[in-house]
Amino acid sequence: MFEYLIQKVMDAPFQDSPFKHLYIPSFFSNEHFREIVNSEEILIPPQPGDDELFDELYSKGYQIIRFPGCITDKQAYVDWHRHKSRQQGVSNSSCEGFGMVLRLIEPRTPILRELKSFLASDGFNVALAEKFGLEIGETTLDNGIQKYLDGYEISPHPDIRSKALTYMANINPHRDSESMEHHTKYLKFKDRFKYVEAFWQGNLDFNTCWVPWSWCDTVSEQKENNSMVVFSPSTDTMHGVKADYNHLDGQRTQLYGNIFYQNRFRNLPMPTWESLELHPRTHEPPVRKSLFSKMKSTLSEMMAGRESSKPGKSYRIFERGNI
Repeated sequence: MFEYLIQKVMDAPFQDSPFKHLYIPSFFSNEHFREIVNSEEILIPPQPGDDELFDELYSKGYQIIRFPGCITDKQAYVDWHRHKSRQQGVSNSSCEGFGMVLRLIEPRTPILRELKSFLASDGFNVALAEKFGLEIGETTLDNGIQKYLDGYEISPHPDIRSKALTYMANINPHRDSESMEHHTKYLKFKDRFKYVEAFWQGNLDFNTCWVPWSWCDTVSEQKENNSMVVFSPSTDTMHGVKADYNHLDGQRTQLYGNIFYQNRFRNLPMPTWESLELHPRTHEPPVRKSLFSKMKSTLSEMMAGRESSKPGKSYRIFERGNI
């Protein structure tokens, strides 16, 4: 049913701004897209409150999942959302959000069951890997249909090094979704913070991290419904989300997927953004340190970063020319 999507991936031209990626408008056929967004699992009727919304999502087969920028305690989220007071993020000090993400675990509608099988298929994932010059080997797949509730936030980041590839397709059912404040932003570092990207490029034994919004400029947003973005994470693939919208009338909904390396870049130490921040000197120190030595000295207090992934089909992926 969805084999035509493989050809769309293979035919799509690469775009270079703000980083190398595929942007595919009208990803699904009009017929398939209408059927997807009008399915009972995607088109949730307007709800009077958060408790009713969770009950409805549970009844349609959604479950709260562990996800960056989110909590998993439903009652804590409802209590926070009742007052909508921003607070320091639960995942990173660069965020203010208190988000929650739910994934559709077992679709009931036939077209969504077909879509779930297609996302896990060899044909689709091999095509994605070949498009980005990756070769097949041991990897883990993680994909599904997700709803992101109000308050979800993940500040600018390039994705951790263990991700080989990621994709996001908008399947928002609510009217005027493109005008809502809940879309993925694609960014680049401001000039005075480009040293962070240079540090990541030259130090593969450290993981990347989230950074404050003020360090980056937004270049574009993926607002268009039925659009798909695909990229292979690198040190410049900066993106982020800050959702601030009424999720009772309709929820930010995406087809979301990753391919993870199984054995590469695991358990790398992850410096915090605070440890990477360079402050202007108020006086000249007795011995002038180089930028690198200054950054190295600040890395004594860092967190070990590890992003969990769901078990999935096994492949092996490595970049051609970097074996």
